[in-house]
Parts: sequence; C-alpha cells; structure tokens
Amino acid sequence: MTATEVRFAVRLTPRGGADRIDGVAEGVLRARVAAPAVDGAANHALMRLLADELGVAPSAVRLVAGTAARRKLVAVDGLTREAIVARWPDLAV
Repeated sequence: MTATEVRFAVRLTPRGGADRIDGVAEGVLRARVAAPAVDGAANHALMRLLADELGVAPSAVRLVAGTAARRKLVAVDGLTREAIVARWPDLAV
C-alpha cells in the first residue's frame, strides 16, 4: 500500500448486460460488467470501468483481494480519499 493509495470494496455482477456503476449500498460500490466471470474477464472489465469512471489510467486501478468472489477490494493510486468520496458520497473508503 502506498501513501496515495485509496482502497474500497466493490460488489461485482458479471454478465450484467452492460458495464456500469449501480451506486453505493451499505458503503460498498455496486458495479456490473457485461463480461463473464471466466479467465479474469469480469475483473479486467471492472478495472477498466473504474479507471474510466475515476479518470485515471487503467494501471492506477488494481484488484487487492477477491479475485474469485463477488465482493472485491480495489486499490486506486493517484487520487485522494476525498476525490473518490466526492464521486460516490456513501462509499466507505
């Protein structure tokens, strides 16, 4: 973990029809991606979606835990906690 890294939980729904953020529920970001949960495709789609939503490079977003689970722990480099909470106010960061 770096000084500029912010971590938060994401609940991912693979094969969700479209890549989108559904909001925050109980402090956890809810996201869906069209990709299936096969060979890491859904995880890669999630990382791209989060990078696009936050306006950071894809390399700034990484999966810390939950590779094979619906609930994942994501780390984002280069943004402050405040910037992420401004985007998703109810997110537990």
